[in-house]
Amino acid sequence: MITNEAVNHAIDYILEHAGEELTIEEVAAYCNYSKFYFSRLFKEQTGESIYAFVKRLKLERSAFRLKAEQNRSITDIGELYGYSSSNYSSAFRLHYHLSPIDFRRKSLRNAMEHPFFHHENWELGTFGECNRRITIEEVPDYFCIYERRFGNYHDLSRNWSEFLEAYKDYVTESTKMIERTFDDPSVTSADGCLYDICMSVDRSCSLENTCTIQGGRCIVYHFNGLAKHIYAAYQTLFCVWLPQTSYQLDECASAFDIYHVADCNTMYMELDICLPILK
Repeated sequence: MITNEAVNHAIDYILEHAGEELTIEEVAAYCNYSKFYFSRLFKEQTGESIYAFVKRLKLERSAFRLKAEQNRSITDIGELYGYSSSNYSSAFRLHYHLSPIDFRRKSLRNAMEHPFFHHENWELGTFGECNRRITIEEVPDYFCIYERRFGNYHDLSRNWSEFLEAYKDYVTESTKMIERTFDDPSVTSADGCLYDICMSVDRSCSLENTCTIQGGRCIVYHFNGLAKHIYAAYQTLFCVWLPQTSYQLDECASAFDIYHVADCNTMYMELDICLPILK
C-alpha cells in the first residue's frame, strides 16, 4: 500500500498529465520537494523510479488506445504520448515484445487468454448484450477516504475487509463503496496494476487520505453476477462495445466501480462500472 500522500499526489499529477512531457524536476516541484529527495521517496513507495513510472504509463496508456480505438492510426496514438513514429515502435517493442500493429491485432485474444477471464463459454458478450446494460449518465463527484495499492487483484477481498474494519466509524446509510481502477490488467502486468479502495464520506472528514473521484458524463455499465465475471464485463466494454461507438474516454478521469450489493459468501455482486467520457 502507498502510504505517503505526497507520492499519491505525484501519481495523480502524472496520471493527469500522461500526454505531456514530464520531468522528474517538475513532478518533485509539484510536491514541494527536491528532485533527489523525492526520487528516493517515490521509489521506496512504488518500487519504480519516477522516470520508469512515467515511461511505463505512457506506453500502457497508448496500448490501451490501440485496443479500444481500433480506427485511430498507430502514428496518431504514439504522437499523443510524445513519440515519433519510429521511436514509438522501438519503445513499444522493448516494453511488450510486440510491434504496435501486432499488439492491436492480438489484443482481443490477449484479453480472453488472461487468467482473470472466467467465462465458461470463452466468449465475450456481443455489442447488443453489452448495450442493453449501458446507460449514459451524469454521475456526481464523490469525496472519499481511500487506500492506494499496486499489484494484482488476488488479495482484493482481504484488502476490502481490512479497509472496512479500519474505517467502520465513518460508514453511514449514505456511504458508497467505490473502487477506482487506473489500469487494464490485459495491458498492464499483474503486479503493476494501480487501484484505490474507497468509501464516500462527508467533506468535513479531516483524514489525510481523502480524494475526490471525478464523475461527470459517464458510460455506466450495470453489472450483476459473480465477481469473477467483472473482468469479462470490462473486456466486452473495451474490445467489443467501445470500438463500435463514437464515445471517447476522458483520460484525465479514471474508471470506477460503485458497489450496490457485495455478498462475500457467494461472491455475487451488483455494481455500476463508470467510465468518464468527453462531452
